[in-house]
Amino acid sequence: MLLKRLCLAALFSLSVVGCTTAPNTLAVNTTQKLVQYERNKSDLEVKVLTLSSGDKMVYAENGNVTGEPLLLIHGFGGNKDNFTRIASQLEGYHLIIPDLLGFGESSKPMSADYRSEAQAARLHELLQAKGLANRVHVGGNSMGGAISVAYAAKYPNDVKSLWLVDSAGFWSVGIPKSLEGATLENNPLLVNSNEDFYKMYDFVMYKPPYLPKSVKAVFAQERIANKELDAKILEQIVTDNVEERAKIIAQYNISTLVVWGEKDQVIKPETVKLIKQIIPQAQVIMMPEVGHVPMIEAVEQTADDYKAFREGLKK
Repeated sequence: MLLKRLCLAALFSLSVVGCTTAPNTLAVNTTQKLVQYERNKSDLEVKVLTLSSGDKMVYAENGNVTGEPLLLIHGFGGNKDNFTRIASQLEGYHLIIPDLLGFGESSKPMSADYRSEAQAARLHELLQAKGLANRVHVGGNSMGGAISVAYAAKYPNDVKSLWLVDSAGFWSVGIPKSLEGATLENNPLLVNSNEDFYKMYDFVMYKPPYLPKSVKAVFAQERIANKELDAKILEQIVTDNVEERAKIIAQYNISTLVVWGEKDQVIKPETVKLIKQIIPQAQVIMMPEVGHVPMIEAVEQTADDYKAFREGLKK
């Protein structure tokens, strides 16, 4: 029973949880096995592409190469495994799920441009290398949503649909009260101590899934080690407004699904009103009792809503 609970819960944080002690070798090995177990359940294989810059981009891909390509883009502080659980519900599509530059197992150059358009260009290079760039569906959560908008605006003839999940980048709405007064030195999205991890886990999710402390400790280490780069990336993305680029999505009438957790404390739920104004063709789904990461907090409902959206495109 414990193993089952571990397997169900091991991946589905934002890699933003911590423990009071550093993980031991047994905890690291166990967590790695659980991560691989979940990837196997979702038929995901981890692969690597060396970009033209020389940087390494690591990504997960499922085996459904005859399905329509779906690029899934994680948010700030996350990685490809944020979509591992929902990937099993989206097996009808050809899934490409990268670690963005600066996160996960991909390269982490301090001098890189981490704004949405630069990240979109890297993802386009990945899809070009796989021969998938001219017929892709794109979805992203939080920062990944902003990158999705930038991608669709930069390559509008190549994007068949857009899926924005609690998307960042529409900053004229303002910030929620929970982030008022936040700075790079004092920010719930940045981690300087183990206690910060606990707080962040509860901050980003309204009903966070169970995660054992031993697993939390392993996931915490990457965020602690990456805190200097995280601060630099956050500084870039909070000023990276994608609203003008979103107008291109409206001009090209790209089918768009907007999903938002009503309990989101990271980005205002009122953002959906602005997105709908800019992208009139967008469908909007508000999810009660859900926070900032619906694909982790409400896996089946989020997947069902997306599949219904995709079915509607065929009509």
